[in-house]
Amino acid sequence: MTPNRREIMASAGALALAAAMPAAARAAAARSFASKRPAPGERAFTSPAIEAEISRVKAKIADPELAWLFENCYPNTLDTTVQTGTLDGRPDTFVITGDIEAMWLRDSSAQVQPYIHLVAKDAKLKRLFQGLIQRQARCILIDPYANAFDKDPTAPSKLEWSQTDKTEMKPGVAERKWEIDSLCYAMRLSHEYWTRTKDKAPFDDTWSRAMKLAVATFREQQRKDGPGPYKFQRPALQPSDSLMLGGYGRPTKKIGLIHSMFRPSDDACLYPFLIPSNLFAVSVLRKVAAVHREARGENAAATDAEALAAEVEAALKAHALIDDGRGGQVWAYEIDGFGNYVFMDDANVPSLSGLPLIDVVDRNDPLFRRTAELAWSDRNPYFFKGKAAEGIGGPHIGLDMIWPMSIITRAMNADDDATILQCLRWLKTTHGGTGFMHESFHKDDPKNFTRSWFAWANALFGQLIVEVADKRPALLSRPL
Repeated sequence: MTPNRREIMASAGALALAAAMPAAARAAAARSFASKRPAPGERAFTSPAIEAEISRVKAKIADPELAWLFENCYPNTLDTTVQTGTLDGRPDTFVITGDIEAMWLRDSSAQVQPYIHLVAKDAKLKRLFQGLIQRQARCILIDPYANAFDKDPTAPSKLEWSQTDKTEMKPGVAERKWEIDSLCYAMRLSHEYWTRTKDKAPFDDTWSRAMKLAVATFREQQRKDGPGPYKFQRPALQPSDSLMLGGYGRPTKKIGLIHSMFRPSDDACLYPFLIPSNLFAVSVLRKVAAVHREARGENAAATDAEALAAEVEAALKAHALIDDGRGGQVWAYEIDGFGNYVFMDDANVPSLSGLPLIDVVDRNDPLFRRTAELAWSDRNPYFFKGKAAEGIGGPHIGLDMIWPMSIITRAMNADDDATILQCLRWLKTTHGGTGFMHESFHKDDPKNFTRSWFAWANALFGQLIVEVADKRPALLSRPL
């Protein structure tokens, strides 16, 4: 793409600033911000298109620390978490979360999302996406209720905390927490790849069977004809790691919504109708219908998915809107169908704040705007303000712990420069000196953080910087 005038000026400003620095200052800055990437020969996966993208975007960033963070974070998934190969002569891609040696359907999809716009420029990168779509399909066929999988489909779980779970654990499953969004993310990745490439290669019979099973699982978890086969309990100190009432969760009135027993954080839902995930399901059911119809000519499967999307959408409109206390309505976070609800937000996407990031709503939708603003306030018990930053966390880590993901989400949804700049400053000053994003950090002390190797947060940060560089390059043309 030919750069426009604003982009040229922004890049020129960054280069001029660097040139104006004394040589000693430039040398000191280079030492302070030495790359944290593995050496080229030690990287798990390399892509010329990604390396070119890093150079293109970094040239627009005047702030040396922000540029350093971008260069470390953006390729982190490819550098450290991707394992590629072949299976039965077809591409196979396994993507771990970082410091946990297992693949979550959600995380693996989100980790590669920032690269998909480059897939047409690099055959090797295209093959990586083909392999991940295929691997996710095989995982779903092992168990559509599982959220995480081991690389070896014949092996028992290696996760320490899963060893005593009371549920139907199968070989290849790392953890079996039923979360709607796990299947949603696999559907979304398939649709995104299809719309960008029109490549039918990964959409074979295995993929088709997996997507049909995913839709059938959503229907099963409407629980119209009984509780269904899924139940889960875990002997644990944290109540949010297990489900009540024999492992089936709290009672619900069957209103057409899909039960999600766990949130994207892997914490148990308070009320089983998790609204952000049901909204996500409506969106991706229509997306997977398009792939069924266009890539495979499977009209019956497409119609089935669309019918379920319409049913869930109608139930959301009828039951999931609540009074915002200001004369308007917002989305609830969770409901039970009996009229009980909780309003809160959790940093993990799908969240109420993160719906535009996963193509569920337009970020300018008035209902979304009201909901997101209420979530970024003291109406949300997991919204924290401190000396270091403000943002949303969640019960998974605990009180006063802000997730960088929530700050990134706010920046991506913002329309004003001031909000975006503030978010960039918070992100720049809360990495605890590590050069990477984390799962969470304490609102008053960024050096108190969790998960030094969390590839999803790194990927999302990189995606934010690419978007700012392309849409608002002037914001990067001066130090923060």
